[in-house]
Amino acid sequence: MKIYYDVVFNLPVHGQFAYTAPDDDVADVGCRVLAPFGKRLLKGYIVEKKTTRPPGSYQIKSIEKVIDKTPLFDAKFLDLAKWISWMYMCSLGEALSIMLPGGKKEVSLSDILVSDAEIYESRKIIPAPQQSKTIDAICGHSEGAFYVYGVTGSGKTHVYLSVAKDVLEKGRDVIYLVPEISLTHQIVEVCRGEFGDTIAVLHSGLTPVQKLKEWGRIINGDARFIIGARSGVFAPTPHLGLIIVDEEHEGAYKSSSTPRYHARQVALKRCRSEKAICIMGSATPSLEAYHQMKQNKIISFHMPKRLGGGKMPRVEIVDMKNEKGAFSKKLIDDIKHVHQQGLQTILFLNRRGFSYYFHCKSCGFEMKCRHCSVSLTFHKQKWKMICHYCGYATDPVKLCPECRSLDVGYSGFGTEKIEEDIKKIFPFLHIKRIDTDTVRKKGSLQSIISDFKEKKIDMLLGTQMVAKGLNFPGVQLVGIISADTGLNLPDFRAAERTHHLIVQVSGRAGRVNPDGKVIVQTVRPENEAIRSAAQMKSEEFYERELAIRQDLGFPPFSRLIRLVFRGSNDETTYKTAQSFYDGIESVMRPYAEILGPAECPISIISKNHRYHLIFRAEKIKEVHAVLRSFLFQFKSPNTVYCEIDVDPVSLL
Repeated sequence: MKIYYDVVFNLPVHGQFAYTAPDDDVADVGCRVLAPFGKRLLKGYIVEKKTTRPPGSYQIKSIEKVIDKTPLFDAKFLDLAKWISWMYMCSLGEALSIMLPGGKKEVSLSDILVSDAEIYESRKIIPAPQQSKTIDAICGHSEGAFYVYGVTGSGKTHVYLSVAKDVLEKGRDVIYLVPEISLTHQIVEVCRGEFGDTIAVLHSGLTPVQKLKEWGRIINGDARFIIGARSGVFAPTPHLGLIIVDEEHEGAYKSSSTPRYHARQVALKRCRSEKAICIMGSATPSLEAYHQMKQNKIISFHMPKRLGGGKMPRVEIVDMKNEKGAFSKKLIDDIKHVHQQGLQTILFLNRRGFSYYFHCKSCGFEMKCRHCSVSLTFHKQKWKMICHYCGYATDPVKLCPECRSLDVGYSGFGTEKIEEDIKKIFPFLHIKRIDTDTVRKKGSLQSIISDFKEKKIDMLLGTQMVAKGLNFPGVQLVGIISADTGLNLPDFRAAERTHHLIVQVSGRAGRVNPDGKVIVQTVRPENEAIRSAAQMKSEEFYERELAIRQDLGFPPFSRLIRLVFRGSNDETTYKTAQSFYDGIESVMRPYAEILGPAECPISIISKNHRYHLIFRAEKIKEVHAVLRSFLFQFKSPNTVYCEIDVDPVSLL
């Protein structure tokens, strides 16, 4: 009997393509294959198996090679892929490609699972009353969505693991998501003593071979506690019982490439489909999650107290309009005092490099990237001006390229400049910097964290890497160098992100000792996002921000779908965006407001001009259906690509 296979590919092409099997090979749904597609030989995925020939008189090609002897996914997994394809408006092949093992970066598993036991001790903890109440309540359910809203240091991790243990004992599997790869190793160490060989790790830092090995252990039931970053939400657990979304507010859970899925949304979908529990948690919930908690759409548990002897730190705002340089006198004095006590300091600045703005004082020239509409950042150690969007690099200049004036200068400061300045002020301090420029070398991040834990380092300076997931008993002081960094971005979530960062960074201080302190330096001390974070009045900020969002019609009071048209020719790209608007406007008018077409705030990236259309509506169902239908029939020039972003987290 002749067998026919429907195969899909990682291409923006909707539809399934019929093939026959190689003479001696038998394949099943869920296997990967190599098959001819046009003039190319591509990797594809079998999604259907038939005994009847598809209609039509065309020649049906044969699969070249079956890659997998056993299927990588089952019908349940395929249903999830079809939902991803539908929800995020991509092809089924693109959805499966993002969900299945793959990747290019070579990282050894032994490095990912570095033995860190001295840093993150696995201890048996007797639950505090606020923990026990939460654990008992969640364990009393077999499905549903829950939120653990607890201050930093309140013991959220212990709640997650206690519920996970209960779920595993009931014969079901657990997925534990963290927002970044760098945080997976600490969760592994915390969990290793309790869950042992049942742990598997999934994230984009593993090689394809390593991912496949873990994938096989999960499918076979050998690994039942899966720890991973964003893509870990697709782990093929046979009996899913629980997904934990730690630090739910983090933007890293949203994919920046097609399909632009959000791991939180996928987790909630999986848990509904498989009748499992979804626990989200954070000290700073996203505004969407906070709004759903208020409406009782998510059952929430508030944990307002720190455990382990620590108290919430004292936070002081310093107005930098009256200060010179990057350091206030108050911060300098407090660093000295903390060091004299034998304790440690963390300094935070969410901007890497030395300085980020080159300008000519004679003609006003600004040095921008040749390929993007953004300023170049000066990296002194590399002696290069670098674009943080496309990677373009050029040598620094001493005179203006436009008017040849020598009256030029570099303004602003990044972590590299702060490191240089702090070493001049405190030559006796042992300082280490953590950002993407300093931790590229394998094992360097773990080494710095270990040394800081052992108090071999007096001060840790860094970007977002020092803002979350770190618990150091010796940290008494946290200094936020410039709390205003993200406020000037033309994005409706700028205030929310600023508030979250200040609260999260502040949470590193005084986790064991009761007199931790935070210095928040800003030129906008009256700003509500900064003021409420410093006063630890997050709910006051949330209520105020919700009122603003409601007035402006932004999420959570609306849903957005963003289309970004990008192409090398500015006029062609704009005309394509305008043509799309003209074609859909009358059909979409009853369902949504259309904003644009307009130039994106970052109008050029990697030589591509960018224009966006934003569809805004209270409910997304009809908008989604109309847009999906129109996209399938819209013919865009080959030189213009359309990015589709459902529920975007950024409008830049």
